[in-house]
Parts: sequence; C-alpha cells; structure tokens
Amino acid sequence: MALLKDLRTAKRLARSLLESRKTRTEIAKRRREFVDPAPGSIRIAVYFADSSVNMYQIRQWYAPLAELAKTWPVAIVSRSPGTALKLLEEAPVPTMYLRQVVDLEAFIAEQQPHIVFYVNQNARNFQMMRYGRMWHVFINHGESDKMYMTTNQFKAYDYAFVAGQAALDRLRRKLWDFDGPRRAIRIGRPQADHFAGALPYTPDERIVVLYAPTWEGDRLAAAYGSIASHGVATVTALLATGRHRVIYRPHPRSGVVDPDYKAANKAIIAAIAAENRRDPAAHHVFDDGPSLGWQLVAADIAICDISAMVYDRLATGKPLLVTRPVAPEAEVDVDGYLGDADWLTADGAGDVVELIAAALGSEESRQRLEHWVTHHFGDTSPGRATARFHGAVGRLMDEWERHAAIHAADADAPDVGADDGVEDEEPGLPAG
Repeated sequence: MALLKDLRTAKRLARSLLESRKTRTEIAKRRREFVDPAPGSIRIAVYFADSSVNMYQIRQWYAPLAELAKTWPVAIVSRSPGTALKLLEEAPVPTMYLRQVVDLEAFIAEQQPHIVFYVNQNARNFQMMRYGRMWHVFINHGESDKMYMTTNQFKAYDYAFVAGQAALDRLRRKLWDFDGPRRAIRIGRPQADHFAGALPYTPDERIVVLYAPTWEGDRLAAAYGSIASHGVATVTALLATGRHRVIYRPHPRSGVVDPDYKAANKAIIAAIAAENRRDPAAHHVFDDGPSLGWQLVAADIAICDISAMVYDRLATGKPLLVTRPVAPEAEVDVDGYLGDADWLTADGAGDVVELIAAALGSEESRQRLEHWVTHHFGDTSPGRATARFHGAVGRLMDEWERHAAIHAADADAPDVGADDGVEDEEPGLPAG
C-alpha cells in the first residue's frame, strides 16, 4: 500500500514538472506580451504570488481594479508562470511576471509603487512586504465570518480594507491590540457595483435557486463545505419539482482533499445534465466560469455555505439560506449575521423546497436581512462602495505624499531587504 502511494506521488510530481516546463516555454514565447511600463508609471501593484488554482481570489477584483485604473495606474504582479499566463489572457489591467526576487527588486526600484494590494495570505507575500516606502494593504477576497477573517496576519499589513462595521467588530473581538479604527478602512463591497452578465437561460416562471457551496476544507475547524452532506439531497429535491431552476456553482477547489466530496460534486453535475436532457426547457446550470455577478442577482434565493459567497449574496439584499456545517469542530461565529441566518441543516436538505417557500414569503426574514446588509456593507446604493474604495485609495495616496516629503532626505537610500534567494512557483496557503 505504501509503495502504491509512493508511485502515485512520483507520478504526480513528474506530471507537475512536465507541466511547469511546458508553462515556462510558453512564457518565453509570449514574453513580449507582458507589460513593460514606463519607469514610475505604476502607482498601485496587486501582488498575487499564488498558483492558478486560487485564481478566483484575484478574479473577483478585476472590475473594481479596472475602474480604479482610470485614476491610478494599476498592474498585477504574478510570481507563478501558470498564473501569469492566465492573467495575461483575462485580466483587465496589465500583468507583470516577476519570478525571481531580483525581478521584484528591479520592479520596486523602477516603479516605486505607492500602494500594494494583497488578496490572500500566501506565505510569499512577505517577499514583497519587506519593502518600505509604500503602503501594504490587505484587501482580501471576500467578506465572511470564517476563521480566516480574523487571522492575526491582519497586523502584518499597514492597512486593511474591510467591508463594514461587522468586520471591525469581528476583528476587535478576535485580535488582541489591533488598532482597527486606524488600520481597518471600511469600503463596502465594490464588486457588487459590477454584478452583471448575460443569463445563460431565458427567465420564466421558475424559481431560480443558486447553490454555491465552498470546498471541503483542509481541517475540521474549516470544514464548511456542504456538497457531500447537503448537496446531493438538496439538488435532487429541487430538480424533481419542475418549478425550480438550479444554478450550481461549486468552489473551484471542491474535492481536492476528500474523494467522497469530489464524487458528490460529480454526482450533482451529472444529475443536472441528466435533467436537462430529460427536460430541455428546465435550463438548469452548472456554472464553473471565471466570472461571478449575474448568478448572485439573478437567483430568487441562494443556498450558500459559510464562506465569502454568503456575503457576496448578502450585498445584493436578496434572500438566502446558509448550510449548517456537520463537523462539530467547524467554527461558526454566531455573534454576527450567522447568529440570525436562515439555516439549512443536512437532515433538512430533503425539505429544501418547503424551506425556500417559507424564506421567500417571510416578512421577518426580509427585515432581518435588511439589518445585516447595512451592518456588513453600509450603504449599498449603486456606486457607493466604489466611491468609498476610491476614497480610501485617495487617502493613502495623500498619506504617501506626506510621508515622502518627511523622508525626502532619505530618498537615495536603497529600499531592498535581505536576499531571499531565487524561488519559482510554490503552492499557496489554503484558500479562505
């Protein structure tokens, strides 16, 4: 058994090595397509050191970054060749591939960015964070009540852009001596100003249900995923009514740890395909596309696991159910929205049709939802979050100028750290 495991590991490593060589060859061919900005022209860098498996974390910032770039030039810095190629194909702002630390140092010296954004807690963030004379800002990849949202790593950044009052309260409860009022700046959810897209079906009288579960997690404390525990029963019940349309959007990492979770995910996808063949007018959707927006606003109700997807949906102000984790060890922060949410338990998954009807018809649920929307995101009127995002950036730009004037006498000192060596692509930390 151990030998078989070793052979599988060797096969996986060999496949990874071949893929890496192929990707580097492609990078070399397309080198001229990467941006070569004029010195001093990039004011904001988005540092993304992760592999392509976590592309969803940067994708959700595409639209807000494109809007921001109209005022301050923005570039995404990639350290992974595979990720760099994907960014080159789809990102709306320029991509820079800086594999080696020496490349990163050259970028800093030539561009002197004023702000660096980080969308996750990848360990390689510290290769960029060692540089001073710029603001290092954690913008995360979503608002949620997961344990990821209160990691002590928040203290490593100069500032954090957070969604609203709920995030400040969460950080104050969980972190010792965190100067939230100064270092955490509320911006709302600017992505919500860009939730749009063409529907892959023609709207009709069917009730549209978005089921957007997260992955299984890599430890019991983060086991929020519902595909294996709730998902099959939930989707089976909805497909059977003839009155519902399911949009199934699983987390891209679903099944990377647990084979049973992977099998359940495949079973749901197969069931959707089978029902569409039986009834072509149903137009159920398996959605694994890179863009998130239309799914959140088109659904009459959403079913989400404890993840950022709950709060993306919350930002629309429309009804949702939250799945209750089956693992007792999974941390559930009931001090915020989750303490007041409409829950879907694993035992109740077969009754999801009745639960959806009750949630859609409840005035009490609607009023509770309105309260939590404001608490988490503030004013969600169209354009308000974008305005707060740009205002926060403008504030830090002004602060940069003030500090630059104070330290003008030190301008000729090199802004480099100790040599970390030359490193290639390496896996990121678990996704939040």
